[in-house]
Amino acid sequence: MRKYRIAILGLFLSAGMIIAGLYRGEAKAVLNKATKICLECVGIG
Repeated sequence: MRKYRIAILGLFLSAGMIIAGLYRGEAKAVLNKATKICLECVGIG
């Protein structure tokens, strides 16, 4: 039973951090960085 409590707590903490990141606009920053990295790997950027 203790394993399930820890797993559920981790799930709620993860969801809270994702929501906080979306609220702060971090998704756009991550997408911009990922696009730049991918273009550099291909050799376009």
